[in-house]
Amino acid sequence: MIKFPLSMTMIAALMATNAAPATANDGSAGIIELRQYKLAQGRSDAFVALFEDKFIDSQEALGMRLVGQFRDHADSDRFAWIRAFADMKTREAGLNAFYFGPVWQAHRETANAMLVDSDNVLLLRPAAPTLAFAPAAPRDTEKPPGGAVWAVIEYLWKTPDKGFAAFFADQMKPALAAAGVDVVGAYVPVAEPNNFPRLPIRSEQKLLVWFVRGDSHAAIEAALTSARQSPRWRKTIAAPLHDAEERMPQILRLDPTPRSALR
Repeated sequence: MIKFPLSMTMIAALMATNAAPATANDGSAGIIELRQYKLAQGRSDAFVALFEDKFIDSQEALGMRLVGQFRDHADSDRFAWIRAFADMKTREAGLNAFYFGPVWQAHRETANAMLVDSDNVLLLRPAAPTLAFAPAAPRDTEKPPGGAVWAVIEYLWKTPDKGFAAFFADQMKPALAAAGVDVVGAYVPVAEPNNFPRLPIRSEQKLLVWFVRGDSHAAIEAALTSARQSPRWRKTIAAPLHDAEERMPQILRLDPTPRSALR
């Protein structure tokens, strides 16, 4: 659970940071967290309502960017969200400002009571400069329902900098785009230490996560099937991808919540 009681030392440290010096909202998402939560049974609606009412604007006011938040399409008691930062320095400052600040302190007990587990977190950076999430559009609190997002977690034999990140950028993404797959970002693990250790992160380094959006899950599935059946995929992608994968990818099929910017 995420509690973080305040102390005078923490308050002094927070004042010294003076919140985040730059905002992820104004540029690309140089650092992201992909956070997956297991919720107490039947508490999904209440958690989403609390999150969207209290934890979106309050974090973005401190320089962080909420790329999107989602219900898991296959499990109503799972919640995923993507939080972005300009860089690691602003991550540290923003997280200190939020978790030791008034909004989280006021609502943490309510939120924690609905969380079974909150430690499934990946700390990631763009696999290539062109694969970062695009700058945030103005937030619309009345977005229409619908849309779907997939997060595809590729588990690799080697760290992605040993060739797979370049392969994805140069070969896979263009082949996916040619088949109508809208890849909106691709990220790899951050190699440096977690600079906010009160929030644990997964230590895996041999993975790459790519994100797809579409009008529906069926539309994404159809586009991916088209890509995999294309001559281009069979000739240039299938064999290198098979050789790079340590095991089958994990696919998170995600339903955007009402205020999700990514949908």
